[in-house]
Amino acid sequence: MNTTFTSTALTGAGLAIGLALLAVEHWRWWKTGGGAAAAGGGSRDPKALAPYWSGVSFGTLMVACPAGLLGTAAGVLRWGGNSLGDTLMSTLTGQRSSTVATASAPRLDENGALIVTALVIVMWLMRKQIAKVAKRGFKSGVCSGTLLAIGTGTFALIGNLVVPNVNSLGAMLLGKAVHGTFL
Repeated sequence: MNTTFTSTALTGAGLAIGLALLAVEHWRWWKTGGGAAAAGGGSRDPKALAPYWSGVSFGTLMVACPAGLLGTAAGVLRWGGNSLGDTLMSTLTGQRSSTVATASAPRLDENGALIVTALVIVMWLMRKQIAKVAKRGFKSGVCSGTLLAIGTGTFALIGNLVVPNVNSLGAMLLGKAVHGTFL
């Protein structure tokens, strides 16, 4: 499998913003249990984190887009996270942020792009049926995903799992739907 990469940079301050979003979502879940259990106590149902982690996955896929609206939006979110984080860091501590990751994310191929395009269409058509709490978690996850997916270690693992598997899923579905075979 020939994997190509999209290149990007992340500052320590952008990483701090991404980690802060991750921490806030998980803190809310820990304190309330999320979902319907939030009113009654808190069973800490892991399903309550599904919108957030779906957003992280989608943000990772945005980073993997080599161009287009999603790739550009991911770049804007990274730029915003890096800039906001740097402003906060320099204001709070007097230190400027430095680049911590110039990693490359695996790039979506034409098969993965098929899946992402279908996801965007489904999300757009169903936007009115999605609860506000789920939308908030998803949006927070997208921001986290665009900031954290290009890091190293655990976050690179997420990117290296999500993108190639979406590419493979697209190839499989395209092969089955168009050619009548599994690839």
